[in-house]
Amino acid sequence: MTEQPAPESAPPPAWAPPPSSRPGPMAGYHYAGFWVRFLAILLDAIVLGVIAGALTPLWGPQFTYSGNTFSVNAGANAISTLLGLVYFIGFWSWRGQTVGMMPFNMQVVSVADGTKIDPVRGLLRYVGIIISVIPLFLGLIWAAFDGRKQGWHDKIAATVVIRPN
Repeated sequence: MTEQPAPESAPPPAWAPPPSSRPGPMAGYHYAGFWVRFLAILLDAIVLGVIAGALTPLWGPQFTYSGNTFSVNAGANAISTLLGLVYFIGFWSWRGQTVGMMPFNMQVVSVADGTKIDPVRGLLRYVGIIISVIPLFLGLIWAAFDGRKQGWHDKIAATVVIRPN
């Protein structure tokens, strides 16, 4: 018997985008970079600020200044912190993305299997963000230099932020 030559693969159609050279956890996705994540958290801060501002009449302003006196409303700060906790953990575990991440089509997923995270892992990630902010935001800036674009909070919670190619 004579061997048949292997059929040559057809070139990709002209309308197909070129394959991405960016590293990623799975085919069709790459790790979200530092600046796009920064824009997403900025949008989240605006959303949370609007919500907290709308609810301020219920608990009062967080800080007041009159004359020489600067005072902190601890109750308002606690409620705002709880609001952020519910917002981030809720969106991460429900949709895999916050409102700020939606325009950029980013998702928070587990490193191990690429699935959405559960509320426990979301809480770990949220606590990790607090830890990452304490040393002058070093834990968040870390994502700019990490191979998988993980900040300390991502490493603590075993998560990555991905985007489609």
